[in-house]
Amino acid sequence: MYNVSQELKNKIMLVNKVLLDKYGEVLSMDRNALRDYINSKVGCILKIDKFTDEELKRYTNLGGILGVDGSKNRMGGAHPHFIEVYQGLAKSTLHKERPIYKVDFYTPLYSEEEETNPLEENTEEDQRISNKKLAAIEIEAALEGINAFNPYAVMMDGSLIRYKIVCSDKWQELKEECERRNIILVGIIKDIKTSIIRESIDEDGSIPIKEFFYDRELLYGLLEYGEVILTNINTKKEERGFTSLFMRSSQSPTVIGMDILNSQQSCLLEMARLVFTLTPKASRGVPLWLDIIDSEVKIPDQMIRGLLESYLDRKILEMLFISERDKRTM
Repeated sequence: MYNVSQELKNKIMLVNKVLLDKYGEVLSMDRNALRDYINSKVGCILKIDKFTDEELKRYTNLGGILGVDGSKNRMGGAHPHFIEVYQGLAKSTLHKERPIYKVDFYTPLYSEEEETNPLEENTEEDQRISNKKLAAIEIEAALEGINAFNPYAVMMDGSLIRYKIVCSDKWQELKEECERRNIILVGIIKDIKTSIIRESIDEDGSIPIKEFFYDRELLYGLLEYGEVILTNINTKKEERGFTSLFMRSSQSPTVIGMDILNSQQSCLLEMARLVFTLTPKASRGVPLWLDIIDSEVKIPDQMIRGLLESYLDRKILEMLFISERDKRTM
């Protein structure tokens, strides 16, 4: 049993009170009024249907779906004595026995970029490199999967705009390859971080809201199962070449987001129906194929530790990458 101090319990209860006070406003809002506002000012709310078995078979004949995801794992302590390992996986629904893995690593003790001082701690730079390397291996896996399987569509785990921001050169290659081959490129966003509804309400002023709420909070429980919002507000995503929507793809009250290239905008609702069809009703809202890939691409702590212990010199491993905390568990 854990020993939990009364002070810690009190702090948790304080957090609960603070959050209830803040989110009481959004939870008590007139949901019909908010739906009407979104429908008229943010974007049309539509009900979509799942594909029939016959419609779904069409995707088999057209090349299937390529799902892409990535993961990272870290071992070590404080800067610069850590190493991160990245793994990307692309997997076709028609060629399940041929997964495509891409891997990379990063440690400040060895940098491919010039003018980097490993002894100078720069958390922002570490994060930039980490984000870029993870995005890069996901794009590399997607490109190899496209060349190997020529799929009808590629589903990336996460917003497409992330790739353009952190890995623009490789992103441009992926975008152009998909457009050249007429392969639909889709991003599935599990954790929505946008705030376009709140910003629209601020500008309009017709619904009084004191607190700042993100779209995931305002949309919680607002949409019915199988409903989507086709946003018509010009945001940074649209300016950077993407069209997006919100959708409730499962019985979970949370919504997910979906991105598509502006050049493939005509396929937006088709892809929404495909995502809806491939998502189990009692799930967290993500297509099952992406969930499978997510579970297969993850690098468990025990695996990375075992690999490093097997292939790194023991003195190097202990000197550089085993922290005092880790030593207590050995």
